[in-house]
Amino acid sequence: MLSAKKLDNLIKTSGTNVTDLAEKIARTGLEKKQAATALRNWRKGLYSPIPRKADVEAIAQALGVQATDISEWRCTVKYAPSTPRKASLVTQLIMGRGAQEALDLLKFTHKRASYMIDKALKSAIANADEDSADVESLYVSEARVDGAGVRVGTKRFIAKDRGRAHSLLKLASHIHITVTEAK
Repeated sequence: MLSAKKLDNLIKTSGTNVTDLAEKIARTGLEKKQAATALRNWRKGLYSPIPRKADVEAIAQALGVQATDISEWRCTVKYAPSTPRKASLVTQLIMGRGAQEALDLLKFTHKRASYMIDKALKSAIANADEDSADVESLYVSEARVDGAGVRVGTKRFIAKDRGRAHSLLKLASHIHITVTEAK
């Protein structure tokens, strides 16, 4: 996936005009004007239209860098059976660390969410390896947890005084891990 921060920094440092860059990435189904609009969206972090691998390679070639220099790799675990508050404690531990250091840290963390975050991190590293990135220089650039609501099939009640019942909410979370290659 194209990294918005890296792309914006490269365009600013190289002094390349967006319209000139758009001419170089124009392809079938994406004309010059549409390519310029897409490039502006990608610089802002809005991935509409979603950048293809060929688009990332064309941008990298136009800027004179490798495709891995403007890429980041992501993995998302949807509806993980852990509350967002508890899972975010674990993601804060690995944020900004090297990928291997984060894996070692997750191995010895005694939290239930660490297993799911470990799987997500391994998947993001495998995605980077698939695109022939340098796995040794990867670091966790983003690790965040979003709420996913009440887990399906966990509607429970606990008895209270005077015949009342209070509901127990077992929450789920979405875990997002992004790794980037360090320069």
